[in-house]
Amino acid sequence: MSETDPNTTDVIVIGGGTGGYSTALRAASLGLRVVLAERELIGGTCLHRGCIPSKAMLHAAELVDGIAEARERWGVKATVDSLDWPALVATRDTIVARNHQGVAGHLRTAGVRVLKGTARLTGPRTVHVEDAGEFTARRGIVLATGSRPKMLPGLAADGRRVVTSDDALFAAGLPASVLVLGGGAIGVEYTSFHRSMGAEVTLVEAAGRLLPMEDEDVGRHLARGLKKRGIAVRTGSALTGTELLPDGVRASVRTLKGEELVIEAERLLVAVGRAPVTDGLDLAAAGLAADGRGFVAPADWSRLETAVPGIHVVGDLLPPPSPGLAHASFAEGLLVAETLAGLPSRAVDYAAVPRVTYSSPQTASVGRTEAEARAGGLDIKVNTMPLAATAKGMVHGQGGMVKVIAAADGAGGEATGTVLGVHLVGPHVSEMIAESQLIVGWDAEPADVAQHIHAHPTLSEAVGEAFLTLAGRGLHQH
Repeated sequence: MSETDPNTTDVIVIGGGTGGYSTALRAASLGLRVVLAERELIGGTCLHRGCIPSKAMLHAAELVDGIAEARERWGVKATVDSLDWPALVATRDTIVARNHQGVAGHLRTAGVRVLKGTARLTGPRTVHVEDAGEFTARRGIVLATGSRPKMLPGLAADGRRVVTSDDALFAAGLPASVLVLGGGAIGVEYTSFHRSMGAEVTLVEAAGRLLPMEDEDVGRHLARGLKKRGIAVRTGSALTGTELLPDGVRASVRTLKGEELVIEAERLLVAVGRAPVTDGLDLAAAGLAADGRGFVAPADWSRLETAVPGIHVVGDLLPPPSPGLAHASFAEGLLVAETLAGLPSRAVDYAAVPRVTYSSPQTASVGRTEAEARAGGLDIKVNTMPLAATAKGMVHGQGGMVKVIAAADGAGGEATGTVLGVHLVGPHVSEMIAESQLIVGWDAEPADVAQHIHAHPTLSEAVGEAFLTLAGRGLHQH
């Protein structure tokens, strides 16, 4: 093929989600010719079935909760007369559509050639795109095919009584009762949303605490907050059987203590994680294979390059330590694009990727948990500051905490080593984690942070006070 052959390009990206389109945009900005193949809609899961629509719905839920708080706590005699579900859905869909148009417009402006159709590998440098033909990449191919919701063996989603997180977004209406299976971020967010909208909700998690990958105190404070809202939280519990009813589900649940519970609900929402999508990709044609969990692991994490030179992976196809989060995929896309352009680029620091759960209360974390730090044999200092110890925390009245973990190198007992992790629970903490990401990412010490002043009155004062205490300067010791 010649240099002017339209089917010869520099980079081929398979998948138009966050990781795929960020790769394409950055590569194009560096002067590379890019073809991006997407079989559904540009924006992928995050934009159309995940991050954006779910957070739009959670914002609506926050408004409903605010009306209840205004009435019950602040003497504002307001009530919710009714919920116009079609209007909520229309607003959500408008936000999604505007974002989709924005991303598609950026790709057009950047000169990325977008092809709609299923793509499959035909060799280490070639890709066949449905209805478009065979394409050759001079620089490399990027796999960004994303993930889909997992389903437990023996369960089948019908979109009405048994649903995945995808189905729940597009249900025709709201159920009066929900059993949510899975206490990770997705399950917790849908639990929170349905409770705000008036449903009776039971949350079942097999592990001993919610958000089992997070710090133990995060799970404990989150469970406390959810229970205060009237949510039945069943940790250390497993689904043992289900029976479909005409208008719902009857589920059997066994607790850690061996109790057998029977729970009936209009909807069983299965949120037990997501699985990489590789079907139809034909990895073998390029000399690749997925691992036992379906991931395509890189041979070189600093370049996210597979064992086949020139084929790179971003997003949900990557195994841990990549966290399967949209903002991590974005960073991975930049790294791969710059690598393909021949530029030096720093590897993604997965320890400094923030993790957020947009429930009520919210959680936000970055860095190591206390258990991880201790398991690594580190001498650490830990400080926990209740949000309710600040004036703004009292105003919000939702409880919560700031927990900071730092290396303990000080002879006087203060923490003079680097900050290893920061963990937040409470209102709006998703907007507070960026500071802590910089602290952890730049290997700051508590004294470095303690010299900076946090505005008063704000929730962020609790962050400042936690660091002051670790630096030996705190006035409110916890």
